[in-house]
Amino acid sequence: MSEETPQEPEDDEDIQYFVRIGQTDLDGTKSVERALTGLDGIGRRTARLVASEAAVDRTATFGALEQDTIDDIVSLVESLGDDLPDWLNNRPGDFYTGETKHIVGNDLGLTRQQDINRMKMIDSYKGARHKRGQKVRGQRTKSTGRTEGTIGVNVEEIREEQAEEAAEEDDE
Repeated sequence: MSEETPQEPEDDEDIQYFVRIGQTDLDGTKSVERALTGLDGIGRRTARLVASEAAVDRTATFGALEQDTIDDIVSLVESLGDDLPDWLNNRPGDFYTGETKHIVGNDLGLTRQQDINRMKMIDSYKGARHKRGQKVRGQRTKSTGRTEGTIGVNVEEIREEQAEEAAEEDDE
């Protein structure tokens, strides 16, 4: 057996294992592009645009970057709607303001829930489907999306009825 011990990379001491953007912790051991996709509202394409806008190698380890570079990326993510083209924003023509925005993080979930509640209140078609717990986007519902427990024939119920009939015949 060899007496060699595995050498640990020296860069591990300088890595931030968690990078906080908004209210989300991102994995600092992943690449910049992959780590940014952990944030709601940012996909691979948007993460690649953020990395190129910040002039950072998208394959670099996110936690190993300098703090100034991480702060630049955080500020870019927070003001993402200004830098992206209109077709890439996730909120075109906001209902209340009419602006085209890109919402990121927990705000995305809150905004989606507010939209669903508004549809329920005005009793639109989609709102009525949401209220009933049915599929909203035109999917087939004849054989899928069943939420009730019984599908088809209930064998236990039939056996109980047969047992009752057999007991009545034995009594006669």
